[in-house]
Amino acid sequence: MRHAVILAGGSGTRLWPWSRRGRPKQLLPLAGGPSLLERAWRRLDGLVEESRRWVCAGRGDGPAIRRALGLPAGRFIAEPCGRDTLNALTLSAAVIGLRDPDALVAVFTADHLMEPQQRLAATVREGFDQVEADPGILLTFGVSPTYAATGYGYLELGEELPGGARAVTSFREKPDPASAAAYLTAGPGRYLWNSGLFLWKASTFLECVRRYEPESFAGIQRIRSAWTTGRRRRVLASVYPSLTKISVDYAVMEPASRDGLLRALPLELEWLDVGSWLSYLQLSPRDPAGNAVLAKRCLLEGCRGSLALSEDPRHLVALVGCEDLIVVHTPLATLVCRKDQAERVKQLARLAAERYGPEYG
Repeated sequence: MRHAVILAGGSGTRLWPWSRRGRPKQLLPLAGGPSLLERAWRRLDGLVEESRRWVCAGRGDGPAIRRALGLPAGRFIAEPCGRDTLNALTLSAAVIGLRDPDALVAVFTADHLMEPQQRLAATVREGFDQVEADPGILLTFGVSPTYAATGYGYLELGEELPGGARAVTSFREKPDPASAAAYLTAGPGRYLWNSGLFLWKASTFLECVRRYEPESFAGIQRIRSAWTTGRRRRVLASVYPSLTKISVDYAVMEPASRDGLLRALPLELEWLDVGSWLSYLQLSPRDPAGNAVLAKRCLLEGCRGSLALSEDPRHLVALVGCEDLIVVHTPLATLVCRKDQAERVKQLARLAAERYGPEYG
């Protein structure tokens, strides 16, 4: 049967201080609307029945996630700590496979925006059809690059296959600037960004983990054997933190592409990774001068290309003569940052936690 799992872990430190430890970005209102997690959940409407939707995230975020989605405890897969995407997805495949040994699993993340919904749903349905026809493959979905990004994975495309899929001859995670520029120049017929959306048969993915990362596979198997017993929490707390922290891109996607197991379907839609203040500004409504205001009380005089955000409806944010500035006010911390320095916010969040305590990070 067709299942979907939403990965909702991660601390969102590049959106500090709006997103902090204990208040992940996935649960915060996005540009005045629904949260990223709620949008990801709605994205599955008409695609996967609610009874076969799962969320994998940190245990501490479980109560808030379950309240936001009305999610039963049995379909929240709780990580005792973050061990990156390989282990989150291996645990998810193992748990879903206990419920349904023949499960096909579509993997979504809670920090991406993909529009329009109808086109996304049609492409994912085609993906389900292809994996049902050939359950030995791993399917990823690619989007056309719009700039020479060094923080994304790239899919090098090979031959065209039935149903609009392409063979993936190599998976190149986070290339250097020169390589990223070359991939962009080669065009979307040769290279696509990896969208973070995957689809596979759970048992096939687990077999790939057994082949490429046997220690992680063995650890997850120990957890799986205890999942339906009273030993679950103890075994999970003992084994999971010991697993090697590594992304699924490095651990499985790269070697699977070399072994000819990886396929790609192009996503012809708008795709945005909401991972930084620059991407947040991109999706926010802006005035004619390019300013985005997400504050109840705000004064902007002679400003251009700036973002002003405040959580306190009584707090006034005032900017004069500012250009390309990010100002974020929260009860615990205030950020003032030039847009061209936005990638340094992650390091600032770590420094704040080290110097002033974990609640500031």
